[in-house]
Amino acid sequence: MPTVDGHDYEAADTLIVAHPAQLKAMADPFRTQLIQLLRDRARSTQELSEELSVPKGTVGHHLKVLEAADLIRVVRTRRVRAVTEKFYGRTARLFLFQTEDPADSRALSAVTLRQAAGEVEVAPIVSGFGLVRARLTQKDMERFERRTQKLLDDFRSADTPGGAPSSLTAGVWAAETDDA
Repeated sequence: MPTVDGHDYEAADTLIVAHPAQLKAMADPFRTQLIQLLRDRARSTQELSEELSVPKGTVGHHLKVLEAADLIRVVRTRRVRAVTEKFYGRTARLFLFQTEDPADSRALSAVTLRQAAGEVEVAPIVSGFGLVRARLTQKDMERFERRTQKLLDDFRSADTPGGAPSSLTAGVWAAETDDA
């Protein structure tokens, strides 16, 4: 039942995720996985439970955390016998993270990279991958941060309904060790 650009529910284009409760909710790998599943299509607790092979109670708990953080919402309901089934969708198609605490940035970055690693492990095709270390000046670091953001923006804007599902992970960070 697509209604909006190939999606089955309406959502804002972007949401700035900056509130501590939102950042904490997104720092959990399972909740991040739920958010990803709700990107294009609304799903019920039952559907998510079956798709992830996780008990409904566990899924329901995490959905409540995401809903309380205003990251997801009930987009429709339907009656199934004597029960009202809720279908959840994201509050926005794209979440942009804004953190002031470096610990929040590290936690979100680590969750993102773990998610990417999980996707790479089962991906049918992987291309263009590398981990490069270099010693950079602050000016160079800022320049690469801007270029990384531009690459992510270009990739995101190329999203086409009906296109092949694809992922891109990119990041620049100061390394702990001097093994460049």
